[in-house]
Amino acid sequence: MTVFVDTSALYALLDPDDAHHVAAADYLAGLEEAATELVTHDYVVVETTALLQSRLGMASVRRLHRHVLPAVTVRSVPPQVREAAVAALLAADKRRVSLVDRVSFELMRRWELEATFAFDTDFDRQGFTCVP
Repeated sequence: MTVFVDTSALYALLDPDDAHHVAAADYLAGLEEAATELVTHDYVVVETTALLQSRLGMASVRRLHRHVLPAVTVRSVPPQVREAAVAALLAADKRRVSLVDRVSFELMRRWELEATFAFDTDFDRQGFTCVP
């Protein structure tokens, strides 16, 4: 099984004060025994890095890049996916759902993924299953 990884899960893993930290850490620990591939895209990596750097500092950024991301397949966002996500963002005409999330939704559909390691209810609203 392949599971998409969102910024909300990566951030929760690295912030011990996050409300979802324990659930995120437990889920990741449980995956070591399961045959689950984790996948994300480079916009999520950039977004997570910026949040961690701003809110928690460089030690958390190092942990992300040295200890967490090696377990995740990071794919590049093709231009046509970015364009489709921008079109969806502009068509929705709402501030709530970010471009990064729109890219994630588009890629999940193209990659035929149903589950996301996320604590973001926007994925639920788009018809994806959030785990844990």
